[in-house]
Amino acid sequence: MAQGAASPGTRKITSLALLRCTNRPERKALKLGFGRVAGLDEAGRGCLFGPVYAGAVILNPDRPIRGLRDSKQLAPERRQELAEKIRASALAWAVAWADNTEIDRLNIYQASRLAMRRALDGLSPSPDYLLVDALRLDTTIAQKALIHGDALSRSIAAASILAKVARDESMLDWDRLYPQYGFLHHKGYGTPEHLHALAEHGVTPHHRFSFEPVSRQMAVPATETPGQQLPPATTPGQAPSCGLSIKNEAAGGSGQLSLFEEAAAAWT
Repeated sequence: MAQGAASPGTRKITSLALLRCTNRPERKALKLGFGRVAGLDEAGRGCLFGPVYAGAVILNPDRPIRGLRDSKQLAPERRQELAEKIRASALAWAVAWADNTEIDRLNIYQASRLAMRRALDGLSPSPDYLLVDALRLDTTIAQKALIHGDALSRSIAAASILAKVARDESMLDWDRLYPQYGFLHHKGYGTPEHLHALAEHGVTPHHRFSFEPVSRQMAVPATETPGQQLPPATTPGQAPSCGLSIKNEAAGGSGQLSLFEEAAAAWT
């Protein structure tokens, strides 16, 4: 690569940043006669640890939210701020996930679709049209797959933000359970810090065994950090988003089945 030339990854991020996130895809659906348009996206497909998350959002056209864009283009503080606005003003929203065992059994693509379908099923009222980031779901609801949808559609961007915030929050709790792996910093992605921790401490039951960097370490059992303190038990509405149930505040309730709580109990 010539000196001063941008890497392919940098060029991709720059090109995505130039895309305009608008409500044009939603407006096109409304002109076709659809009334409730939901955006869906996932977070954590490339991680080595834990569930893949999905968000589903039906935005309220009467309560627009400024600043929606691809969650990867936002600072963590800004993502959190927007997530609170989305939960407060959307017609409906839901976050769901597929755990690492489902990822290993189905593959990450199919597990991502499963998490999205769970998020879709959690929406109330139900949508009559879907905008999905880059893939199609097994449903009779009319839908459109948009490449780079989280950079083009505000509904998909909102779903991306909710999924990313929920997953990052869960990683803070996993970090308290497995502090030696550094989840607080890398959020489960295959960084040098994470790979070094895998080599030193082995694989936890919640790593994705089908992912090659993890499978190389399968023969090494995970070790416990001396003096490790488990986090306190949590209650519905406060539980870390790390299970298989659906969270849907807009529908008036919150149900949680926390894999994290099960893991904490098993660790004692």
